[in-house]
Amino acid sequence: MKQFDKILFATDFSENSELAFDHAYTLARKFNARLIIIHVINEPVDLRGFYVPHISFEKLEKEIEEGAEKMMEKFCRTKIKDYTNYETVIVAGIPYEEILKKAEEEKVSLIVLGTQGRSGIDHFLFGSTAERVVRKSICPVMTVRLS
Repeated sequence: MKQFDKILFATDFSENSELAFDHAYTLARKFNARLIIIHVINEPVDLRGFYVPHISFEKLEKEIEEGAEKMMEKFCRTKIKDYTNYETVIVAGIPYEEILKKAEEEKVSLIVLGTQGRSGIDHFLFGSTAERVVRKSICPVMTVRLS
């Protein structure tokens, strides 16, 4: 079996992501691999010019970022026990682009992420982060779907 020295796990904190994390975590422990946990804050729609009561666009961005940091901290606290060979990354952007960018920067051996399993019009309209990562990645990608 191929040795994995760096594993990039992408999370959106969904139930699918938690299931995928179990696979990433198991592999990281088995190979004593560096586990990089990334969450991408989807680039928000620019609301400037629209009336959004009691909140500025900049404040909204800051609140979203703080919320993501809290979710990441809670996720790691509850999911990672005694494993210390990991790091967390929170970035804003288009999810598949940021996942691929981080994978290339870090020269990871494997990307692990959950998939929502959208089909039909949802898939057509929203696309699939996992599908785009699989198509464009230069390293192996493991996708995990809820049964």
